Amino acid sequence: MSPRHARYDMIFLGGGCATMSLLVRLLRSGQFSNHRFLIIDRDRKMANDRTWCFWEQETGYFEEVVHRQWDQLQFYSPVFSSMLQLKGYAYKMIRGIDFYAYCQEVLTHSGQVEWVEASITNVSCSGDQLALQGTSSTGASFSWTLSASHVFNSIYQPSTSSPRQVDLLQHFKGWIIETAEPVFDPQQATLMDFRVDQKVGTTFVYVMPFSDRRALVEYTLFTADLLDPAAYEQGLRHYIEEQLGVKNFTIVEDEFGIIPMTTQRFSFYKDGLFNLGTAGGQTKGSSGYTFQFIQKQSDRIAACLIQARPLQELKADPPRFHFYDRVLLHVLAKGYWPGHKVFARLFARNQASQIFRFLDNETSLSEELAIISSLPTWPFLKAATGALRH
Repeated sequence: MSPRHARYDMIFLGGGCATMSLLVRLLRSGQFSNHRFLIIDRDRKMANDRTWCFWEQETGYFEEVVHRQWDQLQFYSPVFSSMLQLKGYAYKMIRGIDFYAYCQEVLTHSGQVEWVEASITNVSCSGDQLALQGTSSTGASFSWTLSASHVFNSIYQPSTSSPRQVDLLQHFKGWIIETAEPVFDPQQATLMDFRVDQKVGTTFVYVMPFSDRRALVEYTLFTADLLDPAAYEQGLRHYIEEQLGVKNFTIVEDEFGIIPMTTQRFSFYKDGLFNLGTAGGQTKGSSGYTFQFIQKQSDRIAACLIQARPLQELKADPPRFHFYDRVLLHVLAKGYWPGHKVFARLFARNQASQIFRFLDNETSLSEELAIISSLPTWPFLKAATGALRH
């Protein structure tokens, strides 16, 4: 199916979290009731294809679809383990299926949003003219010419790595398991557990309990390459049996995901497109966290559009935060210091609430220097030198 019109006020390439987060804000503002919106995505986002976890101090924009939250977080490693001091933060989880359904209801109720299922392979934008090529949901090739005042893109395309670019992957396999006997404390989650084999690279498990018998257990790695599928399952099963002490359990759901962790430079505006989400650099390079950065970006864009200000006026986070990300990625990629020791040192010598603010790009320079000084000098100095060359 092709778009019904040739002209739209806004076109969104990709219909995931970034697009929906922005579009719901625009529709709810009441300032765009005469606008026509088009979303082009390869599917209609009807599956529970991902889970977003994030920390937050106050009520968030999508609080209504928070599936679970925890006020107690454990950190484990061979050298340091502790209950983290959250100081007002809660760790929250939103399921993809709940988020999509919530947003789709807003989009459908507006009557202003057209959704076309198609895979885009080539994009060219000149002025308000947009040329698209790709494959429709029926498998037929297409070439469309459309026009819009604003074109937003959230389809991430990895760049061709330069010799100095660092590219890691955060890849994870998760099981929602159910046990016959009570095992979990529903009020207490595990943010990171590094008491697993570190031979491949930075590896940890997190555990998000839903009840005393059900929890999401996620086996996560920060490495350049993926594992064989069986290795994720072996890692999960070993952790559940050895660390949790659970021999008999049922796998209720499973998920697999890959998040880029890269020193690649991203642009909010490029070649006529406003880039959102991971495509616009909203995935934190050093941690992979994305959801809250998308919400901040959506707030800024929506405010700018409501006030009829040029989007090019929007400012990114201070560049020093991207430098910090590049330094940590150099440390991990080059093996200057093991990842499990990096995170253990951070949480051992700093309050978790301060680390959260740091990872959210919300700290002051003096606060950042205090955090940086808690890390070993030599490996991070070497990494900083490499990051500066980049």
